[in-house]
Parts: sequence; C-alpha cells; structure tokens
Amino acid sequence: MMKFGTKAIHAGIEPDPSTGAVMTPIYQTSTYAQEAPGVHQGYEYARTQNPTRSVLEKNLAALENGQHAVCFSSGLAAMDAIIRLLNPGDELISSNDLYGGSYRQLVRVHGRYGLVSHFVPMQDLGSIAAKINAKTRMLWIETPTNPMLSLVDIKAVCTLAREQGILTCVDNTFASPYLQNPLDLGADIVMHSATKYIGGHSDVIHGVVITNNDSIAQQLRFLQNAIGAVPGPQDCFLILRGIKTLHLRVERACQNAEKIALFLRNHPKVRKTYYPGFSDHPGHSIAKKQMRHFGAMVSFDLHTDTLEYATNVLSNTQLFTLAESLGGVESLIGHPATMTHASIPQEERYKVGLTNSLIRLSVGIEDVEDLIEDLAQALDRL
Repeated sequence: MMKFGTKAIHAGIEPDPSTGAVMTPIYQTSTYAQEAPGVHQGYEYARTQNPTRSVLEKNLAALENGQHAVCFSSGLAAMDAIIRLLNPGDELISSNDLYGGSYRQLVRVHGRYGLVSHFVPMQDLGSIAAKINAKTRMLWIETPTNPMLSLVDIKAVCTLAREQGILTCVDNTFASPYLQNPLDLGADIVMHSATKYIGGHSDVIHGVVITNNDSIAQQLRFLQNAIGAVPGPQDCFLILRGIKTLHLRVERACQNAEKIALFLRNHPKVRKTYYPGFSDHPGHSIAKKQMRHFGAMVSFDLHTDTLEYATNVLSNTQLFTLAESLGGVESLIGHPATMTHASIPQEERYKVGLTNSLIRLSVGIEDVEDLIEDLAQALDRL
C-alpha cells in the first residue's frame, strides 16, 4: 500500500514498453492498426481508447482508492455522464450551495428531459430525508461547497442514501484526492474537474469519474464512447504531469490559505471570512473528521455589501489574478455573483449567504507574505 505522494508519482505508471520512456508518451493518433477485424493490441479507435488516457485513468483511480476511473473532456462533461445514469422522471437531491455550472446543467439541461432536481442545505440530514421519495435516485454532494465553503458529512449522507437504495456522488474538486477520499466514506461515485487542483497549472480542461462499482463503470465507459466527450492525449499528458506534484502543491496552498484567512478575519473592512479551518466554522468538526487539511479556498464579504466595493478590491490586486477557475499554482480572485454563479437566480444565491460583495480566493503557492500584502493594499483602497 503506497502512501499518497508515492501513488501520485508511480501508481499505474510504467516505463513505455516500446522505448523505455519514463514519462508516459503522448499517443497522438486517431486510430490503430489491426491484424484482422477485431484482432488488435487492445486499441481500435482513439475515442474509445488511448494509451495515454489509460495510464492516467489507472493513476487517478489509485489516488481516490477506487477500482475504475473514466476520463472526460471537462468536469461538466464528467458530470453529464453521471447524470445520464438516471432516467426521465427520476429525482436528484443536491446542495443549495453548489457550483453555478452544476446548477445550470441540472436545471437548464437535464431538467428539459424530465430530471427533477431539489436543492437543500445538505448539512442538515433532515432536509435531505424530507425530500426523498420513491423517485429519488441520486444525492449530489459538494463539499466543501462552492463558494460558501460549507461542509457536508459525507459518511452520514451516504449512510442515509444506502438505507434508501439511492446512489451518492461527491464532487471532490475543492478538496482534491490529497485532502479527501469520498469512496472511503461510502460514496458510490466521486468526480473531479481535473482542470483544478489535479492538473494544477491552469493549462488544461479535464474531468474524471471514479467508482468501485463495476456496473457503474461499465455504463460510464459506454457513455464515454457513445457521446464522445473525451480528452485528447495531450490533455491527459498534462494532467499526468500535474499529478506528480499534487500533494506538494496542495499542502503549500493550504498553509498559505490558513494565514490569509486569519488576516482577512481581522481586517476592519471585511464583514465575514468563510474558511473551514476556523474552530467556530459550523463545519469545522466535519472537516477535521473527513479531510486531511482545511483546503486552499477562502471566501469573504465586505461590510459595505455592494458590487462597487467588491469591484474595487477585485480590480486592484496585483498578484491575485481576477479570473475564473481555481486550484492552479497561481492565486486567483473572483466574484461568484457575476462570474462562477451568475447562472443561479439572485434569490437563491442570497439564501445561502452569497452576497453582492462576496469574493472568492483560490490561494496559490506563492510566498504568503506577498499575497497578504497584495490583499492589504487592495482593501486599503476602499
């Protein structure tokens, strides 16, 4: 049983058998030669299989302590495949505080074809139980949530779902496999936007689904091939490259985030700082139980709760880059209400505390003193 850092570098990876190359080659081909119809070396057509992708899938499965990993062209493509396991008329329960793109897909895409989605505060098991009925087929868990950093007790929710014969899927993007392994806590499926921490360098779009369930894996591979939302070999190579430093990057980013959260909490112009590492955070005990650290995401809002004040901060940082996404080596700053969560109606955003002045930080691996100074000078302009 390898430790995480060793798995990140070695699991599923062998020197290339034809050349001895230590790094997995980029198999840039669309098709493969066959000796006779159906007689080949395990590869027929690159939408269906690719050797670079195969190595990556083995590595990703190992990181989540899973048996099967299926890669897709993006996190939302991975989510789409998971939701296609359901049928028209089925119902799904999700957090009322989740990534805007996930909400958009559930409501505006799959909702058109008969899927019914309910959004509840998943920190409260009673709220989940109250929505379960004979048509409920899946619980969609996001923890820590985006962008309010609420915590959902994965083990407790999965236990409830299993008692009812309901599938559970955990979007583990914010935590990464280094901090949290939902399959070990009872989840049926775990997914990542590998664009974020897994890739880690803001240079590739990618998604992955991991499971221990043979039947689910078989269905996902069918969908991967039938729908064709697959990553190219260059994308897979870049994700493999990023994984090799995943544990080092996330550890450093978490250390930085802890110091930045403390700075923001004590700043006179900051109304509230959202960070699971605070002992008075409502989900602190859950985070301690199911995560190895408290993550590298921090959100905060301002005493003057206006878009104008938020924009002044967003536009005046020098090291924190105003941009979509998260999980890269560089620090990013964003405004959920107008960026990542703009597709969620304002009244729904307000219910979870997503104010007009809420700012989300993806803390990178720079020197933390420079990052704090950058935030200080931007806040001082207010």
